[in-house]
Amino acid sequence: MGKTLFTIGYEGLDPERLNAALSDAGVALLADVRAVANSRKRGFSKGALKAGVEEAGLAYAHLRGLGTPKAGREAARAHDPELMRAIYCEAVLDTADGSLALDELAVMAEAAPTCLLCFERDPERCHRRVLAERLEGRGFSTVDLFG
Repeated sequence: MGKTLFTIGYEGLDPERLNAALSDAGVALLADVRAVANSRKRGFSKGALKAGVEEAGLAYAHLRGLGTPKAGREAARAHDPELMRAIYCEAVLDTADGSLALDELAVMAEAAPTCLLCFERDPERCHRRVLAERLEGRGFSTVDLFG
C-alpha cells in the first residue's frame, strides 16, 4: 500500500482553519516548502506558524531548499504555471541539492503523514504540485486539502 502525501495552500485560510484541516486529515507533519517563510498574513510567518501547529499537536519542518526561486514565484503570481514549473524544475529539483532535499522530504513523508504547505490555494498554480508529482513516482498518492 502506498503512502499519502497531503498538500495545502494557506491563501484564504486563518491558522485555526489550517490546523483543523490538517488534524481532520490525520496529518502529523507540516512541511513548509516556501523559500521565504515570511507572510503578511497573521500566523503564517515561520515562527508563528511553527508555534501554532506545534500547539495543535503537529510537527513542523521548514524545507527551504524545496522553495521556489523568486522568478518562479513571480510566474505563479502572473498565473503562468507552465513557466513556474520550468523555472522550479531547472533551478531546484533538477539540481543535486534539490534532489537531496526531495529525498529528505520523501523520508519524512514515509515516517509520518505529511502535508506540503505553500501560499497558493490552487495546487495547479503552485510548486507543491510538482513536488507531489515527483513523490507520486516514488509510490505516494496525493490529496489536496483546502481547509
